[in-house]
Amino acid sequence: MAYSGYYFFGMDILWWFLGILFLFTIFGIFKPVHRNRFRKGAPLDILQKRFAKGEITKEAYQERKNIIEPI
Repeated sequence: MAYSGYYFFGMDILWWFLGILFLFTIFGIFKPVHRNRFRKGAPLDILQKRFAKGEITKEAYQERKNIIEPI
């Protein structure tokens, strides 16, 4: 009895789905969790947080901000 190419009642569809899921995982289509640490504004965010906590003075903040963001 022939099923015209559909062996095991569609299990080949499951293998295609698993293969595509594997490729998405390997090639990083899903966004990694820790990718945001490489953002362009990350050093400035850290500097602003340190200034807000009171770890650095206003003068030190301005000096370091000018180093990070030269205009």
